[in-house]
Amino acid sequence: MSLPVAVVGQSAVDVVYLIAAIAFILGIRRLASATTARSGNILAAGGMLLAILFTLLRDGMGNWQLIFPALAVGALIGLFAARLVKMTAMPQMVAIFNGLGGGAAVLVAFSEYQRFAPLPSALPGDLLGASLFSALIGAVTLSGSVIAFGKLQELLPGAPTVFAKQQLFNGALFVLALAFAVVAGITEDGIWIALVIVAALVLGVLFVLPIGGADMPVVIAFLNAFSGLSAVSAGFVLSNNALIIGGTLVGASGTLLTLLMARAMNRSVANVLFGAFGQVQEGAVAVGDGGTVRETSADDVAIMLKYASQVMVVPGYGLAVAQAQHTVRELADVLEEGGVQVKYAIHPVAGRMPGHMNVLLAEANVPYPQLLDMDDANPEFPRSQVALVIGANDVTNPAARHNQASPLYGMPILDVDRAENVVVLKRSMNPGFAGVSNELYVNPKCAMLFGDAKASLEALIASAKAA
Repeated sequence: MSLPVAVVGQSAVDVVYLIAAIAFILGIRRLASATTARSGNILAAGGMLLAILFTLLRDGMGNWQLIFPALAVGALIGLFAARLVKMTAMPQMVAIFNGLGGGAAVLVAFSEYQRFAPLPSALPGDLLGASLFSALIGAVTLSGSVIAFGKLQELLPGAPTVFAKQQLFNGALFVLALAFAVVAGITEDGIWIALVIVAALVLGVLFVLPIGGADMPVVIAFLNAFSGLSAVSAGFVLSNNALIIGGTLVGASGTLLTLLMARAMNRSVANVLFGAFGQVQEGAVAVGDGGTVRETSADDVAIMLKYASQVMVVPGYGLAVAQAQHTVRELADVLEEGGVQVKYAIHPVAGRMPGHMNVLLAEANVPYPQLLDMDDANPEFPRSQVALVIGANDVTNPAARHNQASPLYGMPILDVDRAENVVVLKRSMNPGFAGVSNELYVNPKCAMLFGDAKASLEALIASAKAA
């Protein structure tokens, strides 16, 4: 089926790819600030649309009876997914995006390999290597992202799933996948690249299963880097500069973000990926040992908030689960009408993906200057009369500062215990993703308001208005 419109030459396509690359870079740069993130996203998306359009118009394109329906179906799925997904489910969406990127790279690698496989030595060595690398890294990204999605969606246990000598088994499986790739490169027989893909899919599953829910921000960033690498290799296979440039940007940013997230938890990337962090510790000290948990009521907390001069709100995953971002903004509005200054303390790994809390609060139109990162927030706690913690557990645990026996030891935390009063909104006394108790809860200045975060915040709003 021939193209119904005029085609463009490769030189023109390369110029457009350069323009698209500039749009990618500028778009990513503008994502660094919440005030410019929307325009940055539009700019990068526009660059991608331009690259796709001119790729389709390139001389030599065909199979339009397959391309047009695929474009239509994909566009409709993307449109409805983007409009229907809740902001609280954005981490799951990112995990799926990572997986789809890896899956697309696998299909490209397998298709190109099979296209040349019947002809011995027909696939140049560099393209053969790129195909095999794309198949390997893309398959790991695909299956690993599916498992990450399952953990985030709570379809799978959030705690690490481990078995004896698991890392040794994974290492052997990786070596086996490499061996299949070597044989596939030598024989150029399609069965071997299929075995590479199968082995890599199993490896991706076993790679992510032993990683606990507390480390999902790092895992998402790491798989994002993998999806970028798979796009780069697919770009080499297809001789597509836009894919190479875009994939490089994704891979580099994902790698940098992985390192930053690991640093925010004071742990190495290797420990995050291979340490099975988050298993419930045998013999762990119960939170009530050596102290008393003090429960409070919405009325008492409301009075405390109304008479404060500054309140620090500390959002965590409990806020996301309860979808309470709009409710906490409403509470802040009520307090600010009474002259209370409200600020928000954001830990780098609060939530299930990098920037999760920022995204949720931005959706609720919380003013950007009120969102403080950890370094800016910690000096504000001693000047605050109340720290209102909504579900954040591990990132507020004082044990990270002094208890060398704690798996959290050394992790930078939000110093909520240095506020005059601390109120924690939590469903129960269950430990966080790290599987350890939070000693903050037995601090004499800490009070617990149990229940669903949104319901508790609504009760606080009603009590604050009545006070």
